[in-house]
Amino acid sequence: MRWTVHIEGGPRRVNHAAVCIGDKIFSFGGYCSTEEYKDWEPIPIHVLDTSTLRWSMVFYRKTHVMPFQRYGHTAVAYGHKVYMWGGRNNAVACDTLFCFDTKKLEWSMPAVSGMVPYAKDGHSACVIRNKMYIFGGFEYLTDQYSQEVHCLDLDTLQWSFVDAHGTPPSHRDFHTSVPVGDRMYIFGGRGDLNSPYNSQEEVYCPQVYYLDTIKDEWVVANPGGTWPEGRRSHSAWLHQGYMYIFGGFNGNTKTHFNDLYRYSINGNYWEYINVSGIIPCKRRRQACLLFNNKVYLFGGTSPCPHMSGRPVDNSDAADDPERLIDNSDLHLLDYSPSLKTLCILQVLEHNLDQSILPRDIILDIRTMTLPNRISRPFNQAG
Repeated sequence: MRWTVHIEGGPRRVNHAAVCIGDKIFSFGGYCSTEEYKDWEPIPIHVLDTSTLRWSMVFYRKTHVMPFQRYGHTAVAYGHKVYMWGGRNNAVACDTLFCFDTKKLEWSMPAVSGMVPYAKDGHSACVIRNKMYIFGGFEYLTDQYSQEVHCLDLDTLQWSFVDAHGTPPSHRDFHTSVPVGDRMYIFGGRGDLNSPYNSQEEVYCPQVYYLDTIKDEWVVANPGGTWPEGRRSHSAWLHQGYMYIFGGFNGNTKTHFNDLYRYSINGNYWEYINVSGIIPCKRRRQACLLFNNKVYLFGGTSPCPHMSGRPVDNSDAADDPERLIDNSDLHLLDYSPSLKTLCILQVLEHNLDQSILPRDIILDIRTMTLPNRISRPFNQAG
């Protein structure tokens, strides 16, 4: 396992939602603090070709059902379609289901039935069998954190409230969930000492929970090993029986993270993973997608001293964790890098002469190093 690629110039997005369909990664919405945010503009979509590592804008068909700009939403893949729910702009939160067809490149707003959840952001969503399960988030109608579970049958488009038994995770937002068989595993997130209300006394729970969707029952895992510190706005994914988490933020300690932990589903224990390579800078609200034994990490926001390893001259900025910069980079975590990839990394690390290398190797080096052109460097942003 190794961090193998670091490319700048992709979409500069924070709090976006992304899915992998085939060999393409689609990223929906989010915001950039250095750009004017237009609440009612149609949501932007970017797509990454995982074979070339090139980003491009998706110019979808203009219809009357295009969703507005948003952040804190979720998106799940079901076949060649993407179902997006929730999130908010600077004015309102949304409870409407939208569907994006990645073949036709157009949006629809399918009719749903049943008990639609309150509009919220910071919830999580995952697909188990033919249903999308959502948990938690912050509800704007009730002005409180949630610990409810709802599911949407993606075949019938009927919403249901899941009346689960057992001890649920506390009210929270910006946690993560991953599907494992018939279970939905929950980690992290931000709650409040006076939950479900938001009194600014934040709580960060490091416990692991899972929802058994067959029994509709919550289970507290209480794992062994070395637990990661509680956090929100991190990333989580599943790989070969382990739930991995990366990054995030703890508001009580004002700490951003770029650590990597994994939780064993069968062994019920945590362990810290030390990975070599160019480690992504500390960040939160990024996206991480697993495809073909590689994790694609992009975007998010970071404290200024850690912006992609670049030094900051202002000593005040170095001491201010609230001073943030949005990222446009792409990182790859390769679980089984090939010998060719490892050799290329040695060429790059030691700045070796590339002129005598075969053409296909030179093209691979360009793919791994050539910046994208979606976002401009900060020193040219004006």
